Amino acid sequence: MTDAVTRAAEVLRHHRESIDRLDAILVYTLAERFKHTQAVGLLKAQHDLPPSDPDRESRQIARLETLATDADLDPVFAKKFLNFIIQEVIKHHEQHQS
Repeated sequence: MTDAVTRAAEVLRHHRESIDRLDAILVYTLAERFKHTQAVGLLKAQHDLPPSDPDRESRQIARLETLATDADLDPVFAKKFLNFIIQEVIKHHEQHQS
């Protein structure tokens, strides 16, 4: 192996280690978020509130798009990601309503 290839392999290894750490952070962060949304769902069910709050959802999507832009992340991707999470949360909230 040449020195350049060895250096490239080392840089690649470091990037992959960072990716693995960040993936773990994402999973634990999502788990924590869903603990809170589960509590919200139970509260809504106990007080006969609707499982969905379109006004809040719109505000959150706009907020996330701004955060994504500030973080140099594609806001379209961020919006799709948050929409996916919101749909999962609503599904959980609807289950509590049953």
